[in-house]
Amino acid sequence: MMDLAVTLENVSFAYDGQDVLQQVNLKLKTGSFLAVIGPNGGGKTTLIKLLLGMLRPRLGTVTVLGKDPAFETPNVGYVPQHAAFAPKFPITVQEVVSLGVSGPRQFRLRQPDGVLNRAMTALSQVDMDGYAQRRFDTLSGGQRQRVLVARAMASSPALLLFDEPTSNIDPQGRVCLFDILSKLSNTITVVLVSHDIISASVGLTDVAVINRRLIQGREITPEMLELIYGVHDTACPLDGYLKNLTSVFEQVERPGA
Repeated sequence: MMDLAVTLENVSFAYDGQDVLQQVNLKLKTGSFLAVIGPNGGGKTTLIKLLLGMLRPRLGTVTVLGKDPAFETPNVGYVPQHAAFAPKFPITVQEVVSLGVSGPRQFRLRQPDGVLNRAMTALSQVDMDGYAQRRFDTLSGGQRQRVLVARAMASSPALLLFDEPTSNIDPQGRVCLFDILSKLSNTITVVLVSHDIISASVGLTDVAVINRRLIQGREITPEMLELIYGVHDTACPLDGYLKNLTSVFEQVERPGA
């Protein structure tokens, strides 16, 4: 039987009676790297909240690492779109990552050696161990995001969830971050919500397009693009763009493809 990290079966969810997700099905094998792509309001963040157990589906079932995330806390790391750190707060990179082990309520000026060692191991996984004693607020956007990935890694999760991790970093930083996530997925299941379709093609094993409905596959297809952009009755410049976009994804090599 296939070892699944994430399963959604006929999941529907609504806000104030308005459907956001309709009959969504998703099966993700352990060790996969999945990018979830879709328009604003299409249900991407709602999907992440369901996986975190922050929301309960109106219909259907959600299983994460063999558990119902609403009732049991599975071993999941989460990197939000924005970090909640006050500007000029005097906290070092190593201390930020240590929060992934001890949690904010247990934060101390002097953390136990075991916590600091785990923080340094996580920083080395994202090539940021050389910045351990730098203040977090002095880093670039891309560097900060890599530190937040290390914070999520510090608890040794089996599944990592990312909600638009590249929204505030430059193009070069995006490519570097996606490359790091691709390497991490060799040992950890990674689910990434992204609007950056081209960058998100790096190292993927699976892709899902969501716009109330969800279509999952191993590459972007015309059906997926139609779910995002709609079907055009007449020719327009967007048609050529979509055709070229499909060609780009067909040329991207994926592990195990």
